[in-house]
Amino acid sequence: MRSDPVIVIGSGLGGLAAAIRLRARGHQVLVLEGMDQPGGRAAVFKQDGFSFDAGPTVVTASYLFDELFALVGRDRRDYVEFIPVDPFYRVVFPDGERFDYVGDEDRLLAQIAAFNPRDVDGYRKLADHARRIFDVGYTQLVDKPFDRFTDMLKIVPDLVRLGCWRSVYSWVSQYIADERLRQVFTFQPLLIGGNPFRAPAIYALIHWLERKWGVEFAKGGTTAIVGAMVRLLAEIGVEVRCNSPVTEIEVEAGRAVAVRTGDGARIACSAVVSNADPAFVYTRLVAARHRRWNRDFVVEQRKLSMGLFVGYFGARGTWPQLAHHTIILGRRYRELLEDIFERKILADDFSLYLHAPTRSDPSLAPPGHENFYVLSPVPNTLGKIDWEAIGERYFATILDFLDAEHVPGLKDSIVTRRHITPQYFETTLRSHRGAAFGPEPLLHQSAFFRYHNRSEDVAGLYFVGAGTHPGAGMPGVLSSAKVLERVMPGPQQRVPVPGPTRVTRAAS
Repeated sequence: MRSDPVIVIGSGLGGLAAAIRLRARGHQVLVLEGMDQPGGRAAVFKQDGFSFDAGPTVVTASYLFDELFALVGRDRRDYVEFIPVDPFYRVVFPDGERFDYVGDEDRLLAQIAAFNPRDVDGYRKLADHARRIFDVGYTQLVDKPFDRFTDMLKIVPDLVRLGCWRSVYSWVSQYIADERLRQVFTFQPLLIGGNPFRAPAIYALIHWLERKWGVEFAKGGTTAIVGAMVRLLAEIGVEVRCNSPVTEIEVEAGRAVAVRTGDGARIACSAVVSNADPAFVYTRLVAARHRRWNRDFVVEQRKLSMGLFVGYFGARGTWPQLAHHTIILGRRYRELLEDIFERKILADDFSLYLHAPTRSDPSLAPPGHENFYVLSPVPNTLGKIDWEAIGERYFATILDFLDAEHVPGLKDSIVTRRHITPQYFETTLRSHRGAAFGPEPLLHQSAFFRYHNRSEDVAGLYFVGAGTHPGAGMPGVLSSAKVLERVMPGPQQRVPVPGPTRVTRAAS
């Protein structure tokens, strides 16, 4: 007789990866998704013939997807195609100068020399240092659990030796003198919700991770990855049930034994793996009497990442001069980040990330049209900004700026548009206080100090995704599912996994 299934709450990339890994080990698994489609932050908005990825767009360390499919005897290439992106990012400064961040070192060094010849040698040293941080922070630690403080103590000597106690900005500044280049090599923590002036230098590993494996894009958009993983799960006997928000995790004798959903159903389980925000789970789904460590006031003491305003728009015409990924920096850098992270005010100026996926995949828009997504870091909902009142006006200001400075003729060409704000993250995605990336990646909120992958309060409750170790970003959430394998026992009764439904190509 089969035991109760493991319930996975949420079908973001972390939850889907966890479901695949659990099923590969022989667990019976059921994925419950509150939205009307799988993907979580990686959902898709289809509108007027355009396909807009709602959230993550940058694919790095794609081998992690290959691993997932290989676990159950499949070849990822039979499910989704990855396309290299070059440049990785184009960084544009207020004066119109630009820097193409690429993987080819000769091209990279030539651009650095054009900005400041003396920084060429500095960059070589920076890259070597980033590689050494990567060798510890990623290769050795990214898929290791940090349940105990002694786990953290073991890595402190390496962190100190590598200078990881410094902020990313301070760390880069010891090698790079040109302020514009300092911005080029320090914006990366923003991609995982961190302030470069506060995020510890261990996150410099992102630089080497991108150099090592490049930046890619999924043909069909990030939603194609979600679709591929859901298809795989169906083949191996895992249901992804949408419109099923979990409203309670039932605990008996200190152990998770069932979940209740929005329609009143009670589903017994052998364990719960949550891809939902840990802060939301602890404060809204687990009764206070079951929480000794993660009490409400403890949760509220954690510093949260910023919020996001994201505008999606489709336009008639094409702008081939644009890169796939463009970072548009404003005139203020440190000061703007202070407004967002600390003062929690909506500034008059902004820095933006402009995503133009039709550079790589024209099928995402009707013929002769462009598909765009523009992201502006903003305060989370602790900033008390009335987005219903000002959201459309803020979007119009951004579009005016893009039309005048970067995408000429844009405003008259827009045929469809929509936007989301931190309110969407707080309500639809159930992210605590509208923080787009969970806890801010600070030294005292990383590894052991982040929400643990195995709950200290409730036996049989585990976490994957951006809010737990190792953190946000595709490599982070996929690696959190690998951590799960180290902290969660195998099934009491193994359920066989179906074999491949067809012959796949041989590994190259």
